[in-house]
Amino acid sequence: MFTGNHTRVKAIVTPGGGLFGPQSITWRIHTEPLGWPAVLRAFQLQALHPRTIRGIAQNCLLDDPEVARARLRRQLAFIAVRTFGTREQAEQAAERVRRVHARLIGLDTDTGTLFRVDDEENLRWVHCVETSSHLEVALRAGVPLTAADADAYVAEQRRSASLVGLRDVPGDVTELRDHLDGMRPYLAATDEARDALRRSAGLQMSWRLALLAPPLALGSLPAAGALAFATLPAWAKEMYGCHAGGAAEYAAGTALKALRAAAAALPERLVAPEIRAARRLMRAVAHAPGAGVAA
Repeated sequence: MFTGNHTRVKAIVTPGGGLFGPQSITWRIHTEPLGWPAVLRAFQLQALHPRTIRGIAQNCLLDDPEVARARLRRQLAFIAVRTFGTREQAEQAAERVRRVHARLIGLDTDTGTLFRVDDEENLRWVHCVETSSHLEVALRAGVPLTAADADAYVAEQRRSASLVGLRDVPGDVTELRDHLDGMRPYLAATDEARDALRRSAGLQMSWRLALLAPPLALGSLPAAGALAFATLPAWAKEMYGCHAGGAAEYAAGTALKALRAAAAALPERLVAPEIRAARRLMRAVAHAPGAGVAA
């Protein structure tokens, strides 16, 4: 949930030394410029779990825009390391996250009880909405993915879950959808959730930051939070009190496709080194089937 400090580590990209690899669906999705909308969407869904958002809000000054931005940047940095870095880098980064979370507690204001931020249910919810969000944003942006590709992405993300000690997580799209649906009775648009939504939709990002950030962060524009909200499931929007129709979803898809097209036209020098390296390896293995998939 990234409520503590996290040092940016430059990922060392290798064809087979990480959790994934150049033939993985994870690399195909995470070399796209869709990071900010995806992490904001995930945060908006996370916020509907009362204990998850209270654990975040009580340990992170979300009312400070710079703190909120820094938290999301740390999340993107961790995603980059575990996606493109070596297995050792991914495990070390995850260990730092686990150490921070192990020290944090939250107060359930409904019951007056304390809970651990690294409670397994919280971690599983965070994992599932993050996986769902990256996949949904990629699909809406026009990334060419088959149903089998989508299932493979969810299955691959079990490796990410294992970094924080989770084992029992969805292995395909149907299981992921079932888990999200099964959690709905436990979700609520609390005051903390509504405040988190308002703040995530209002985060201001400069064009300079958007252009100079790594591709995983590209698209960090003032509208990114609203764009993320438009891609939420209908039930989540309704919980927040919004009954937006298909026009908003169509507009969101159009905007995401435009963002992806604009990023494709950027000069190579503006692309983060780990993304450039990953793309080169992906092109190379396309001509050598069977090579480079991390176990």
